[in-house]
Parts: sequence; C-alpha cells; structure tokens
Amino acid sequence: MLLWLSEILAEHLSWFQVFRYLTLRALLSVLTSLGIGLLVGPVMIRKLRALKYGQSVSNFAPENHAVKMGTPTMGGLLILISIGISTLLWSDLRNPYVWIVLGVMLVFGAVGWADDWIKIRYKDNKGLPARKKFFWTSVASLAAGIALYVIAVQQANPLHTIGMVDLLVPFFKNLSLPFSVVPYGLAFIAFTYLVINGASNAVNLTDGLDGLAIMPVVMVAAALGVFAYLSGDVRFADYLHIPYVAYSSELVVICSAMVGAGLAFLWFNAHPAEIFMGDVGALALGAMLGTIAVMVRQEIVFAIMGGVFVMEAVSVFLQIGSLRMRQKRVFLMAPLHHHYEKQGWKETQVVIRFWIITIILVVIGLMTLKLR
Repeated sequence: MLLWLSEILAEHLSWFQVFRYLTLRALLSVLTSLGIGLLVGPVMIRKLRALKYGQSVSNFAPENHAVKMGTPTMGGLLILISIGISTLLWSDLRNPYVWIVLGVMLVFGAVGWADDWIKIRYKDNKGLPARKKFFWTSVASLAAGIALYVIAVQQANPLHTIGMVDLLVPFFKNLSLPFSVVPYGLAFIAFTYLVINGASNAVNLTDGLDGLAIMPVVMVAAALGVFAYLSGDVRFADYLHIPYVAYSSELVVICSAMVGAGLAFLWFNAHPAEIFMGDVGALALGAMLGTIAVMVRQEIVFAIMGGVFVMEAVSVFLQIGSLRMRQKRVFLMAPLHHHYEKQGWKETQVVIRFWIITIILVVIGLMTLKLR
C-alpha cells in the first residue's frame, strides 16, 4: 500500500524512490510489526483477562503447569494482526505470492480461532471437530498448491517453471526430484499439501511451554527470508545453484513481519507468560512457514531448520503408535518437551536448549547455500 503511494509521490519528490528498495521495506516491516505488537499487546492481554479467555490445563500435563491455568490465550491474534498490517503496508500488493501467504494465514488462523473459541466458550478441550479442521485446512493448502503450480507453468522460461516445481535436494549441485514430469502438477500439489499441513500441526504441537514455539518460528522465518531474497534474484540464484523464483523476493517483507511480530509476542510470552499463542497463532504461523518454504523450493532445508518442530511431531507419532501396537510408552510424555520436564528439566531449561538446537539447525540450513 505504502509502496504504491511512494511510487506516485516519487514522480514529484525523488527521495520517495528509496521505498522501492526491498531491504529498506523489510526493515520497516520488522519495525512496524514489532511496534504494533508491543503497543497492542498490553491492551489485548487486559481485554482477554476481562473476558476470562483463559488457558485450561489438561489433567495429564506436568504438575508444574497448574500455575498456567487461566493465563489469557488466543494471543496469536496479536501476531497475525501485526503481520497482516505490516505486510499490507510495506509489500508489493501486485505480487501474487503475497496474497497466497496472506490467504493461508487467514484460513488457518480462522480454524485456530474457532478451535480456541470452542475450548474456552464451551469448556470443551476437544475444540473444533477434527473433520471441520481437516476440511478447511485441506481447502487452504490445496488451493495454495494449485495457485503456485498455475503461476509456475505460466513462466515464459521453461527452465524457471521446472525450478519452481521440482523438489530441490540440498548439499548436491543441480539435483532435484522431478515433480514437473508428473502431469497436471499432481505430485507438486500433493507435496505442497503435506508440507503446509505438516508444518502447521508441528508448530502447534511445539507450542506447549512459555516461549518454546515462537522463537524457533522467528529464527526459521528469518532464514527463509534469506532464501527468498536470494531466490528472487536471478544472479544470486544462478551463482548459488538454487531455483530462480520470480515472485519470491517480496516474501522477505512477510518474513520480516513474522520476525517483528514474533519478537513482540515473545516479550509477553517469555516465562512466566502473560499470554499464550493458542491454536490461532500456532496453526497459522506453521502454515505460513510451510507455504514460504514451498515457494522458495527449500522444503528439505526447512525440515532441517525446523528440526525442533519435526522432533516434537515425530515424538507424538511414535508415542501414539507404540501405545497402540505395544501398549508401551517410548517417552515419559509426549510431545518431546514434556518428556524432558518429566525427567526433571526446568521449563526454562527445555525452552532455551531447544532454542540453541534451532540456532544450530538454522546455521546448517543456511550453509546448504554453499555446501553443494
């Protein structure tokens, strides 16, 4: 919005041309979302407390979680509002990738909001029925996959189309899985569906301790912003042997907004948390990360950088599978962060150590740019 306005004003005042620079708009996006989050956060916390939209604690949760009872939840709304406003202000709204990511954020956020609302309003820990969650998240992820495939096949250069569809394999030069040979984009769309929904649920499972999910989201979003910037420039893409994606550079503004909004939320979510993210934030943020990873063709690297999310999700699958097949537990409790709590780790120890793991994994992910 402001980019469009600055282009008009630049015809009369040349210094407005500075807003055309992507790096400046990315920095302004960080500051905007950060400022909105810090300003609106206290107001939202007071409002949620007044409405008694508090977190319920499961009977199966570790004993030390009882103190979290009643802490305001649905704080993910703060994150999504900050991201939405910052993106609309500083991104190029003519870019279709911007609208795809915002659409995914809106649908997954709405599903998460409905889930949180039912849990709070009706004291029903089951939340939104699973079939309704599955339907709406499937609609959003399939729509995103179809839209991305249509955009890819419309590219004038066939090599760019192939690069935007095939799955890039890190650590190997010019190696990818040829999704483009499957007709009608079925392989690409199906894989996009799995990535977006998998990331969404993995982040949701991780969001169980104060600050645990949001900081890895911030770090992974920042790293994906680097990939988006490089993929959107044909010179960098050719030099680094990564796919050139025509519209990806504008994703830097969205990733920057996610960083700023995430840091603002962490200000209030740090232990002891004043507010929780809720499904409205976790589902939407995970889906956004998955969508951006697909757009920049770095799904495998995304799985590496988001290793904490992967570990948390895998721990749940292993626990459920083991209980059903062997009637035995693999972990003391799942997701994985609760296992370490049961072992005697303090909450802050679990959180900070998982942050450290994420830093290491993000560095490894960025190293794939040169290690090929």
